[in-house]
Amino acid sequence: MNKITAEHLSRQACVYIRQSTPGQVRHNLESQRRQYALVDHARSLGWGNVEVIDEDLGISGSGTRRPGFERLLRALCDGQVGAVFSIEASRLRVMAGNGIHFWSFAVSLARC
Repeated sequence: MNKITAEHLSRQACVYIRQSTPGQVRHNLESQRRQYALVDHARSLGWGNVEVIDEDLGISGSGTRRPGFERLLRALCDGQVGAVFSIEASRLRVMAGNGIHFWSFAVSLARC
């Protein structure tokens, strides 16, 4: 059973890439490779328009603005996104500074 619909595929897929510290960015290259490989995975599932959001590399999620995450949320709110790909769902857990949990936000967005 395929849960990906033509409506999903008509929107862009976003690949959200993040590592929490500059040290992780410098030394955990395998993690980066796996995260960027999600672009190919999204394409293999049928998405032609895949956007990589990686400007939060090296930025902690603890009370810090994450411009890439904010851009992802704007795109979701605007109805532009058919799927979000991330190696770890925890990367999407909290919107910086205000405690909104991403999954609660996404569920409420889906009900709109």
